[in-house]
Amino acid sequence: MNKFKYYFILIIASVFLFSCSKDDNSIEQVPLRDYGEQFKADNDSIEKYLNTHYIEEIVNAPGEIRDQDVKLTKIPEGGTQVSIMSLLNRPIFPKLLKKTVSLHDITYEVYYLVLREGIGQRPTNTDGVFAAYKGMLFDGTVFDQSTNPQGLYNLDGITQSPGIPVIRGWAEVFPEFRTGKYDESGLGDGTLVYTDFGAGVMFLPSGLAYYSGSGAIPAYTPILFNIKLYELKRFDHDNDGIPDYLEDIDGDNYLRVTDDTDGDGIPDYLDIDDDGDGFTTRSEITINGVLTPFESIPDCSGNTTDTNRKRKHLDKNCH
Repeated sequence: MNKFKYYFILIIASVFLFSCSKDDNSIEQVPLRDYGEQFKADNDSIEKYLNTHYIEEIVNAPGEIRDQDVKLTKIPEGGTQVSIMSLLNRPIFPKLLKKTVSLHDITYEVYYLVLREGIGQRPTNTDGVFAAYKGMLFDGTVFDQSTNPQGLYNLDGITQSPGIPVIRGWAEVFPEFRTGKYDESGLGDGTLVYTDFGAGVMFLPSGLAYYSGSGAIPAYTPILFNIKLYELKRFDHDNDGIPDYLEDIDGDNYLRVTDDTDGDGIPDYLDIDDDGDGFTTRSEITINGVLTPFESIPDCSGNTTDTNRKRKHLDKNCH
């Protein structure tokens, strides 16, 4: 009898496990939404926000952490405030601008509000930035913020690079701003004081942000970031002795696709042999064991003064 009960229990357990296994196998993975359709929905939400909100306040407090803080507020019914959208392509600051981004086999349009451009250098989309930011949903919910640059953020999004990888939207918008300057004496507590830095707001469709969701950010939600660009750090991803920004052939501060001298599908900033001649870039610009500064790299004839010369590491006819 005990043996019968034992086998009975074993059979029931087996059936139960089989049923669970069958149920688990039948769970369907929900496919990601179509990027094109989702962008249309996101863009509608973004443009609605821009048409129904205005800049209530921009803090002008040089040397203070709150400098260039901005408050965006919904226009009340019957209100006469100037909408953010009305600032599109305005000749003076603050102004709203728009750019296109090719990704996911579609063309995104990205709006960004420039409060101040900044006076220093522009980062490329593969550099690192020291920045303050506030990330928000369109209902005003803050999901992340940093009032001081707590660390280095790498715009290329490659985890092997120094710093914290960020979303694609940051890599597209930060290069539109410039760094500021800082007072090394700071506030006396080790905190640097930054002034004249670039500041603005980026309005990102979910495809350039967190798309199917992340933490407190719901899936397929457009978001905005208030940003302040304090300082940048140049990277040399392929360790060829030439910083990424100097491998930006067309000078647009974006190095992902078009800056590919030998057409091998690897952009120069990741290509250890830029011209495809079989000799590494680093070896071509090294003389007697010393790397030649970029501005002194000669062309194939040895010329180092012609500003329009093709430097030898980009010319496969010499090495």
